[in-house]
Amino acid sequence: MELLLAALLMAWGGVSADHPDMTFEQYAQAAMDSKTAVVQQAPPPAVNPGDSLKPVNKRDPQPAAPKVKGIYVTAHSAGGSRLESLLKLTDDTELNAMVIDVKDDWGYITYDTGNPELQAMDTTQKIIRDMPGLMNTLKAHDVFPIARVVVFKDTVLAKKRPDLSYLNEDGTLWGNGKNPPDSFVNPYKKEVWDYNVSIAKEAAKAGFKEIQFDYVRFPEGFEKRADTLKYDKDDRSRIDAVAEFVKYAREQLTPLGVRVSVDIFGYAASVPAAEGIGQDFEKISQNVDVICPMIYPSHYTTGWFGAKVPDAQPYVTIDGATKDTHKKLDPLQELKPAIRPWIQDFTASWVQGYIKYGKKEVEDQIRALKDNGVDEFLLWNAGNTYTPNVDYNQ
Repeated sequence: MELLLAALLMAWGGVSADHPDMTFEQYAQAAMDSKTAVVQQAPPPAVNPGDSLKPVNKRDPQPAAPKVKGIYVTAHSAGGSRLESLLKLTDDTELNAMVIDVKDDWGYITYDTGNPELQAMDTTQKIIRDMPGLMNTLKAHDVFPIARVVVFKDTVLAKKRPDLSYLNEDGTLWGNGKNPPDSFVNPYKKEVWDYNVSIAKEAAKAGFKEIQFDYVRFPEGFEKRADTLKYDKDDRSRIDAVAEFVKYAREQLTPLGVRVSVDIFGYAASVPAAEGIGQDFEKISQNVDVICPMIYPSHYTTGWFGAKVPDAQPYVTIDGATKDTHKKLDPLQELKPAIRPWIQDFTASWVQGYIKYGKKEVEDQIRALKDNGVDEFLLWNAGNTYTPNVDYNQ
């Protein structure tokens, strides 16, 4: 589930974003001022039977899981007084799941795992003080618990271990243009894989039924700096390094009985593979139980799906994005994961021509999903303030 606008593949005429927060505006406005163009989707490649990334004996470790209709919940909300109102929301509506930060956007582990190796990393902030109590509460309210683990955007680990990150030519730690800057860790490094998988395993032991990996990619625009930054790499493409992490993580977690899901740019379903950041929709999707494309209408620019302002036409935008998702994934056949998009429950005031989002706009998005055979979704609101009186059974 993510926190900045990525200038992903600007040459394609679009702008892609992770989950937005309060710093999104400066990036989004710059993108909205850029020239944009509608991109024709390339025909999806057939699954290669000899592909080393292809999973073997793929099965759903949670076959009895509900059709998830969930909300994003920060660690502060989960561990504080806000939880009470969020539980009332799930009690009173068809919402039945929470995606909770277990490793957050800065890289902090948000509760005491009890794992001495993780404790020794000194990357834990005990925001959720009583994880067993939280899990008991969620169970009592019949809430399906999903652990969000932000993977390669990890400023905390990068500062502690610059050797796992990217260095500028002068030897200083690289950071993006945000203020303060975020840093990423290197998907080529197996140590980074194992660190994140260890966090996920602890979440599974704590009682989470699904691990949702976010920021499963290189930094945005990485192709422009790949030859100037100092970092360890091998002969693998960036796409294969990222996809191999996903495959490895799922192989490690499936025996624990937890699902694996991955958040991915919504644009990834509508364009060829994103070589720069290392995201290939098919290669990642075949190795997860659930794929979660972030198809917020506010993140599509003029012309997408025939809409002058996609943010102002939520049904049209979600309808087009979901059709593209099916086209991208249908060739996977039996390896096709469940589709559970992130949709918009916030007003994107930074978008030129935006509309205020409320009950109708949220319901329009859900109806567009349902009209395309998708009956699972996740609602994003960075402040965890969700629209009241929504009918989630469109």
